[in-house]
Amino acid sequence: MLTKGKLKGYCEKEDGDETDFVALLKACAKKKDILRGTSLHADIVKRKLLETKNPSLANTLISMYAKCGFLEKAQQVLEDLPFRNVVSWSSLMAGYAQQGYGQMAINCFERMRKEGLCPDAFAFSSALKACASTGAIDKGKEIHDEIMTRGLLEEDIVLGTALVDMYAKCGFLAKAQQVLEELPERDVVTWSALIAGFVEHGESIRALCFFEKMQSEGFSPNSVTYISILKACGSTRNIRKGEQIHEAIICKKLLEKDIVLGNALVDMYVKCGVLVKAQQLLEKLPFRNVVSWSTLIAGYAEQGQSGKSLYCFKRMKHDGFSPNMVTFICVLKACGHIGAIEKGKEIHDEIVNRGLLEKDIVLGTALVDMYAKCGSYVKAQQVLEELPYRDVISWSTLISAYAERGQGHEALVCFERMQREGLTPDHITFLSVLTACCRSGLLEEAQTLFGNINQKYDINLDLKYQTCMVLGLGLVGRFDEGLSVIRSMPSCGYFAIWLAVLGGCRKWANVKFGKLAFHQTIQLDPSCASAYVLMSDIFLASGMLDDAEKVEAMRLKYTKHP
Repeated sequence: MLTKGKLKGYCEKEDGDETDFVALLKACAKKKDILRGTSLHADIVKRKLLETKNPSLANTLISMYAKCGFLEKAQQVLEDLPFRNVVSWSSLMAGYAQQGYGQMAINCFERMRKEGLCPDAFAFSSALKACASTGAIDKGKEIHDEIMTRGLLEEDIVLGTALVDMYAKCGFLAKAQQVLEELPERDVVTWSALIAGFVEHGESIRALCFFEKMQSEGFSPNSVTYISILKACGSTRNIRKGEQIHEAIICKKLLEKDIVLGNALVDMYVKCGVLVKAQQLLEKLPFRNVVSWSTLIAGYAEQGQSGKSLYCFKRMKHDGFSPNMVTFICVLKACGHIGAIEKGKEIHDEIVNRGLLEKDIVLGTALVDMYAKCGSYVKAQQVLEELPYRDVISWSTLISAYAERGQGHEALVCFERMQREGLTPDHITFLSVLTACCRSGLLEEAQTLFGNINQKYDINLDLKYQTCMVLGLGLVGRFDEGLSVIRSMPSCGYFAIWLAVLGGCRKWANVKFGKLAFHQTIQLDPSCASAYVLMSDIFLASGMLDDAEKVEAMRLKYTKHP
């Protein structure tokens, strides 16, 4: 451990040599102790040790600053050196790549080449990592060609892994697989890079196959492998495989030292819908954090179990964890679902006190949505107007809330204000405004909007828009105009729109138009069970029990699956 006394002792030695400083700088890098690292740097400069021809000290100094996240300082040290080598540049490149500044790392690689320096395996690995993070596939291929020309893959498995990782992260999955299969040697890290790439690009089933193949080659999965494969299990809802992985992790006692792996397990159970198991696991984890709780809170909110979501939120805070943005967004969603406006206001106050609305527009939108779903439209609009900045999604959230309530005038006012702010409506905004107008009987405004959507805003009038317009016209008895809208569509779309209209009639309790839609639907497909069920529901909701029984009899007669 690097203590103040030890540092002072080294720095006060008259004959303190470069080896001492290299050891101390490495310790600072490991502990990310920038204050002591900076103090060492000052002493190194004072002793003029960077002017020697031994580059080891300078390179270690660059690496220390890079690993501590002080990349500008690392680059300054490199620029000020009277000489530099491949290791100097590679240390800086690795820092930029690890901190997510891929393009800066690539720039360093190019500058190094211009100085006539020949990259080694470490330099290539850092450059490939940068290519992976920026999606610079062409540069990655160029580096691959040079690596092959120099035959470097014969002697460096880390470089082979970097190539697999680069292709996988850039989405060139077949190429990543090919590189792995052609490597003279591979290990669990190489396989994990390939598996992670397939998972990240939605190829979870193939990732599971590679997982099996890796094990058949005798490689034992590590925590990184398990994290990726648990994500694959969650996305495919493969609970049986997920439970097998859980058992293997327990046997290897990996949860005792890896909180990220524990969180991945919780997430897998949540994604598979096994929320009770997810909560039991979380409560048994030797370590948990805000991510663990937020994953569970989000799962309950998504499954509509808002009460449990709020309970977990309370438990999390009781455990001393401070909610992050994701937590707040999920809890606000839960409040909106069950109309818990008082709890929502309490959370709102906490968000404001922490100044979080200054940083995250998604959080502001979640607040607007929560108040709107709780029926507090005035407060929802007030929150929206007080946001430091807002976007189309923020406005569309409020407009959609007004649409649900059939408040067409209010939706139109918001629609106009949004455009005055220079924001261009998207398809969700238009559908919400159109719905609001139709539900509140503002048919002239709805027809004007309907006519402008395609011509003025270049948005295709698909089935959702047409269905909304037809339903709106049907609500006020303007069936002929509704039929004109339907006939303006390609004939192949008639069945879909009539069935959609029938569903809308159930939602809006419109018997008259429902009957028309029902007859049109079964003329096109007499065996459509959904049509009979929807019409029966409409009659039942209106107290027309005899008519509902007749429709049920028709369903039993004409459909194959009673």
